[in-house]
Amino acid sequence: MSTALAFGKASAEDRAALVGYLPAGFPTVDVAIDAAKAMAAAGADIIEVGLPYSDPLMDGPVIAEAVYRALANGTRVADTLRTVEAVAAVGVPTLVMTYWNPIDRYGVRAFARDLARAGGCGLITPDLTPEEAGSWLEASDEFGLDRVFLAAPSSPGQRLAAVTKACRGFVYAASLMGITGARSAVSGEAPGLVKRIREHTDLPVAVGLGVSTGAQAAQVAAFADGVIVGSAFVRRLLDAADTHADDQGIPAVSELTAELSAGVRRLTR
Repeated sequence: MSTALAFGKASAEDRAALVGYLPAGFPTVDVAIDAAKAMAAAGADIIEVGLPYSDPLMDGPVIAEAVYRALANGTRVADTLRTVEAVAAVGVPTLVMTYWNPIDRYGVRAFARDLARAGGCGLITPDLTPEEAGSWLEASDEFGLDRVFLAAPSSPGQRLAAVTKACRGFVYAASLMGITGARSAVSGEAPGLVKRIREHTDLPVAVGLGVSTGAQAAQVAAFADGVIVGSAFVRRLLDAADTHADDQGIPAVSELTAELSAGVRRLTR
């Protein structure tokens, strides 16, 4: 199943799509796989699998801590691809969220080939600009993969035009400037950013950074095609690991997914 089909299904049901993120390898590779599968079973329409990287500039403290532990446990690119394969096998579109350096080191075409073989849909690349993405544009075309670039509130119209032109699958609207992490309120800049992005593309627009509750998901679902949630999910697994309640992590992820899934269905637009 592709991201286009997932967004199309959500639109046909007059709701936004729920996009959930978890890093590969935390707290272990197998638990991360089970957590992502549980997320899909509880209502997530699309799954992002984070590829652990040693210098996660965009990530806030919650995701950065989980990624650090994943790397300390020996998680590698092959484990990320294994996670993608296992999650995609349950029928949910699965992308990799990654900084560019690991892909460049792996080999851009080789990674695109192996991601496609694993059943992955594409990449979200927060630190890659369209101007520097020539090899990825070619490889994603060759293997039919989505390429999701980020648009920021500070982006002028000319920049949004370039970003959206390079995207395939959907556009990632970063709702605020700064690092990832749950917030107490949805950014006031997000609706305007989505509106400006739509002036340049017919692709679905998904909003990320800051959503952690069903009520916030409903807010974003009122003006966006997708709601992206990451830190709030990772927080559930971190809490379970830190309190030695390992058997509670996956149920906590499922519970949050159900709440957020209900939220994206409470449209007010």
